[in-house]
Amino acid sequence: MNINLLSQQVETMYGRLSILCHDANATPIPSPELLPVALKELGVASEELQVAMEELTRQNEELLVARNRTEAERQRYQNLFEFAPDAYLVTDLGGNIREANRAAVALLSRQQRFLVGKLLVSVVAIDDRPLFRAKLSQLAQRDHVDAYVRLQRHSNEVFDAMLTVDVIRYPENAPLLRWLVRDITERKRAEAALEQGDYTPFQDRPMQTYTKGEVIPLDTQALWLVAQGLVKLTTLSDSGDEMLVGLATDGMVFGSSFTSLQTYQAIALATVQLVSIPLTEVSQSPRLAQALLPSMNQRLRQTESFLTIYGQLRVQDRLNRLLSLLKQEIGQPVAQGTRLRVRLTHQDFASACCTTRVTVTRLLGKLQQQGTIVVDAQNHLIIKE
Repeated sequence: MNINLLSQQVETMYGRLSILCHDANATPIPSPELLPVALKELGVASEELQVAMEELTRQNEELLVARNRTEAERQRYQNLFEFAPDAYLVTDLGGNIREANRAAVALLSRQQRFLVGKLLVSVVAIDDRPLFRAKLSQLAQRDHVDAYVRLQRHSNEVFDAMLTVDVIRYPENAPLLRWLVRDITERKRAEAALEQGDYTPFQDRPMQTYTKGEVIPLDTQALWLVAQGLVKLTTLSDSGDEMLVGLATDGMVFGSSFTSLQTYQAIALATVQLVSIPLTEVSQSPRLAQALLPSMNQRLRQTESFLTIYGQLRVQDRLNRLLSLLKQEIGQPVAQGTRLRVRLTHQDFASACCTTRVTVTRLLGKLQQQGTIVVDAQNHLIIKE
């Protein structure tokens, strides 16, 4: 029930009551039947008003629930916007900044109160402002535009940025523009380095060092590239036992993006030096992806080798296949044969062979007795030819 309907009912009741009053005043002595009729009319009017009030109360409660739900959704959107990892700005069609999230404030090194209300073009490098205005004018004909310009921080530092702008249309309000701002300085640097003939993915990237036994954190948005050392890649079996599923050696890549395993861990088997490469940079740079392709192929071939190990029925055969793989992956030629440059524990061998440490110790001892393997003074395993 809306307010207009309630008003009509009130007017109708008022009209009926007016007629009763007129009839009562029309004669000096009111008719005996008039009082019951009036009371009945008042009772009907009271009931109708009660029903109307109950309906209005119900509708008000529904409106309150809808308003609270709308406010909760608005607050949820505001939180998503404010705490998004990427820099976002909202402007009107003229480029006046209406909103700026925390990432945008940090990226532009400006306080929020110095951004809101300003023209976005004011943070664009002067030489790139004509290009920016040209891209802005294109939004009159389309709802999505990408622009590559240089932006200027509060400290006057200039950086390369990619702007992705979408038109947000509302049924009753004027359209707004939502800007996604990304710093592509590193991407530009990588692309410039790729143009050089002696390019290497390690070039101009900070090295991160992990010591033996340290767990290496895995980022779903980046991959690790091994500069030096050896990383053990493991998962857990259904029984909770550790299983070796890979070894990342010099020049190889690894990361959570290479697996669908729910439990996946990377542990340094020796002091390792790594560089982190964002997946967005790989996807946007064909030459970088091409440079990483050999190391990805190496990981795939190694994974196939581990599958052949697990496919052997006898533990002895699995151990022999594992020693052959280790000889190929981490072996160093020495006078006696091939020396594994990293010391692996019997438990490491056991997890790779899906058996117990006791069984591996017994089988390795048997191979030593046969002269197939020896252990040097530093406890490194040497596989004889």
